[in-house]
Amino acid sequence: MGRAQADNTVYAVILAVSFCHLVNDVMQSLLAAIYPMLKVDYGLEFWQIGLLTMMFQVTASLLQPWIGHYTDKRPMPYSLPVGMTSTMCGVITLAYAHSYPVLLLGAGMIGIGSAIFHPESSRVARLASGGRFGFAQSTFQVGGNFGTALGPLLAAFIVVPRGQTSIAWFALFAFIGVLVLSGVGRWYSHYRRAGKRPASHYDVSLPRRKVVMALVVLAMLVFSKHVYMASLSSYYTFYVINKFGVSVQESQVLLFIFLGAAAVGTFLGGPIGDRFGPKFVIWFSILGVLPFTLALPYADLFWTRILTVLIGLILASAFSAIVVFAQELVPGRVGMVAGIFFGFAFGMGGLAAAVLGVVADLKGIDFVYKICSFLPLLGLLTILLPSLKDTRRH
Repeated sequence: MGRAQADNTVYAVILAVSFCHLVNDVMQSLLAAIYPMLKVDYGLEFWQIGLLTMMFQVTASLLQPWIGHYTDKRPMPYSLPVGMTSTMCGVITLAYAHSYPVLLLGAGMIGIGSAIFHPESSRVARLASGGRFGFAQSTFQVGGNFGTALGPLLAAFIVVPRGQTSIAWFALFAFIGVLVLSGVGRWYSHYRRAGKRPASHYDVSLPRRKVVMALVVLAMLVFSKHVYMASLSSYYTFYVINKFGVSVQESQVLLFIFLGAAAVGTFLGGPIGDRFGPKFVIWFSILGVLPFTLALPYADLFWTRILTVLIGLILASAFSAIVVFAQELVPGRVGMVAGIFFGFAFGMGGLAAAVLGVVADLKGIDFVYKICSFLPLLGLLTILLPSLKDTRRH
């Protein structure tokens, strides 16, 4: 990448979509963060907790690829504030829900907002990257990770003490997101009218069969990463409460620490991928976390804290590299590829949450972490990915 490309990086736009990703993911992480409270207040079983997660994540996953494919052909710069508006309405619905079906409705509205937001924001980050695709994608992603990490902390100190209706205050943050994304939409519209085209690092001219194989491998890696992440994001609070007897608030703090480590890992993965290539990051992230996941089910509380930080830091670095790798394999389909991989990630997370909830009811929460500890073995599939270095532009 040349100096001219770096100088063309539009940092204000990348930071704007990253901030709105933070806002979007704070809203959606609030749902998981208040699960212990909802479980008591509504008398829910673990499978119902899993169904709430599935309602949000599967709604998002089914819509994202379609939205990305549609906007590849017919760009819609102002769809971004529309998506954030749906998220805002979902948060208000959660705040004033008085029955389980209404909770499901609120979760679905947040899912729709995420489905609109993610593919278009990923596209905007790439357009504003000036060729620094890993940096732009990881900066965009890290906003979401910090938002996901903040959700449990805000829930612990605001929602749990003040009750379910206090969730409505977070609609104000969503409204700020609507305003910021309206400005991003104006920049995107001007960019399109100027007729600019994004740079590319690579001339990828692989046979269709190899491209399909690579995309399947990347999907399997996303599967392993997000099923394991779902086991922690959805059930980690229950795990530490059940195994170590910590309080609900302390469990939320521990979840925040894990998710904060994941946010740091997400950001570091992008620049490292720009320097050494996304395949290097994928190798290190998925397979490198295996020793720590295998040790976690047998650790005491002190080492559980340490291991979950290492797991979050290492495992989270993969996703931006996977998205960049896939977008290079299928040039001209930025929105569709982002939609497929964000959607697949949400879908796998949602289905995993539901299935793991059933397993937790039948076998106990400890058993969930024992079986999930082997998932990073799928990182060995990285050996089947082609090398983009062979096609790199100089």
